[in-house]
Amino acid sequence: MSLIVKICGLSTRETLDVALDAAADMVGFVFFPPSPRHIDLPTISKLADMARGRAEIVVLTVDAEDELLDQILQQVRPDWLQLHGSESVDAVTAVKQAFGVRVMKALPIAVRGDLDRIPRYAGVADRILFDARPPKEATRPGGLGAVFDWHVLENLDLALPFMVSGGLHAGNVAEAVRVTRAGGVDVSSGVESVPGRKDPEMIRAFIRAARATEELMVR
Repeated sequence: MSLIVKICGLSTRETLDVALDAAADMVGFVFFPPSPRHIDLPTISKLADMARGRAEIVVLTVDAEDELLDQILQQVRPDWLQLHGSESVDAVTAVKQAFGVRVMKALPIAVRGDLDRIPRYAGVADRILFDARPPKEATRPGGLGAVFDWHVLENLDLALPFMVSGGLHAGNVAEAVRVTRAGGVDVSSGVESVPGRKDPEMIRAFIRAARATEELMVR
């Protein structure tokens, strides 16, 4: 099985082209105003149209109301909604029932006890994304460049596909895959020169490094 590589927080045509040309499997766009990666729906829609058919399109939201989710689905037509807030199991279920779209639920991880709620979410989400738990003073739930202890996920037996994120970059993605045996990796701040500004060469380097780890998945 090939490793799924997701580049999240894209905001320009140039960097989207780089991610697509480097064969990213998923491209993510952020609709969450507190984030430095936030872009408006018309911009997301234009970029999504460029990516359609070349990579799966993901729109990240945080505790979004149904009205906003409906706008996203109507204007962008994403392949996935990434729910990156404190959405409950019932909320994830409601989104799937109301909109019929695949849902990736992000779960913050710091200690092994954080895994206790996985079975409940795994029963309703289509994919789980493990991210570092943000500090209490954080103004957003992700994209902070923080790494969690990947050994928390070691030997995780989860039938549902899962990905890891949080502080990944070209220099550590191989170790993250080796420890977690994740089926996918998600990067945002790890391919930026400054928060919110993607660096083309860092995108290429990350995807090259991620692809080089694929042999670890078959051992």
